[in-house]
Amino acid sequence: MSWTYNNVEFTEAMIPDGAVGFVYEMEAIIDGKVARYIGKKNFFSVRKKKFGKKALAAMTDKRAKKYTVITKPDYAKYYSSNTILKEAHKSGIVIKRFILEICYSKTELTYQETKYQFKYEVLEKDEYLNGNILGKFYKQNKDG
Repeated sequence: MSWTYNNVEFTEAMIPDGAVGFVYEMEAIIDGKVARYIGKKNFFSVRKKKFGKKALAAMTDKRAKKYTVITKPDYAKYYSSNTILKEAHKSGIVIKRFILEICYSKTELTYQETKYQFKYEVLEKDEYLNGNILGKFYKQNKDG
């Protein structure tokens, strides 16, 4: 299942100029119950790729960088960092994926994710699989 944004199927061509990533909500029916998760995802992965032996041998400036930076979209096949959702996807359970907000900086991305997590009360509601917010706020045990 693809990503949905404003009730429309989201495509790579729809990524706005300057956008860094998005806040998302995923939803699935797991063991007969609705399970949801709110998180954030970058539109692109940025990786360094080392030059091969031939390219390195051909270099005249030994101080020049010995790698190239590769940027490619990697959100399309993303099914959350949550292990329950990843396992559900692997086992064939349909997961609906919604883009809630597109962000233009890493700071805005973290802020908006946190805002949505508090707004939707992900730590209080059992249907949300989020275990914490920012690694500072955690779901309470019912026992304790």
